[in-house]
Amino acid sequence: MRKVTASELSEILERLAPNPRIVASGNFATPHALLAIADASIPAFRLHMLNAQPGIPDREGITYESAFVGAGMRRHARLNYIPSRLSLVPVLFRDHFVPDVVMLNTSRMRNGKFSLGTEVNILPAAIEAARATGGLVIVQANAQMPYTFGDSELDESLIDYVLEVDEPLAEKPIAAPSETAEEIGVRVASLLADESTLQLGIGAIPDAVVARLAHKRNLRVWTEMFSDGVLGLSRAGALDSTRQITASFIFGSRELYNWVDLNDSIVMRRTETTNDPANISSQRFMTSVNTALQVDLYDQANASHVNGRIYSGFGGSTDFIVGALHSPGGKSIMALHSWHPKAKTSTIVPRLTEYVTSFQHSHVITEQGVADCFGHTEREQAVNLIEQAAHPDARNELREAATDLGLI
Repeated sequence: MRKVTASELSEILERLAPNPRIVASGNFATPHALLAIADASIPAFRLHMLNAQPGIPDREGITYESAFVGAGMRRHARLNYIPSRLSLVPVLFRDHFVPDVVMLNTSRMRNGKFSLGTEVNILPAAIEAARATGGLVIVQANAQMPYTFGDSELDESLIDYVLEVDEPLAEKPIAAPSETAEEIGVRVASLLADESTLQLGIGAIPDAVVARLAHKRNLRVWTEMFSDGVLGLSRAGALDSTRQITASFIFGSRELYNWVDLNDSIVMRRTETTNDPANISSQRFMTSVNTALQVDLYDQANASHVNGRIYSGFGGSTDFIVGALHSPGGKSIMALHSWHPKAKTSTIVPRLTEYVTSFQHSHVITEQGVADCFGHTEREQAVNLIEQAAHPDARNELREAATDLGLI
């Protein structure tokens, strides 16, 4: 491990091979200082982030990659969307999208270790993949990042370069839930018993659900992420004090970040642990609360596409739906508004015309050949299906359709 200045790091990045792949902390832990140096130093690179937020570098020469599309990459012309369950993104790093550089927003060093703090998720797997192939691991040691325990802790031996920064973390805006969200929250909370294990995401509906659970007792938390509502449950005495809160990333207020700092009642785990359906199913009364854009009369859900274009991705919903359904006494709840006020359409539809948020196949095989799917962008998947699996008589029509869909 070597401490560097911004100018020293710029010289290091300038020596990289052309068009390197950079995997950076995503969600709400963007390493802005490191990405700004990369933007100024590397003519062309591939930027891979999960749920990237606005403010990331954006110019010709920078190509985006993501398995879960955030507002910073959404509808971007240079985006390559990679369909994948969140729990399988580590496989992508290992076998298909190997990082040349991993850029992390961490805490300052403590007892020879740094902490990924609020964002663990897919990052341990990215670090391992980079180390296995001679890639670089670079951290911005941030005075404002809380120190969390578990898979978030990184020994200094895993890190090549450290740039010390003092950079504010993104904070979740405070907004009162709408009357509709409140009503949904009341209905979801009524299905939750004492001693349930919770998985809740970001948004008005999860916030409204948590706000209705303060009177419950011995609740446990096994989730992809949590926000200030869990702090409220802790203060209300609603949580099982004998079990750690298990999560993979955190987003909320500065008060929440101060609470999680050096808090050993919270353990941060990598995606392969939190989102493993077997681990999820082993939690008692596992209750998964997810949302979708549409649900049809066959109970198929679209949680990822709008007007035929990618909006977000699978995320962890498929992992937690399966895990919760296999948990004894568990429930998988899909909670959504019944009406799109802007589009003025029902969210409950006869049959989905958008894509079903489902699992990817490794291959699709017909008598024509083998089309590789998993580990490829959605464009590559489409081309492979047309050229390798489709009947020759159908290929021209499929190419035209794929063109109309913006896939090729």
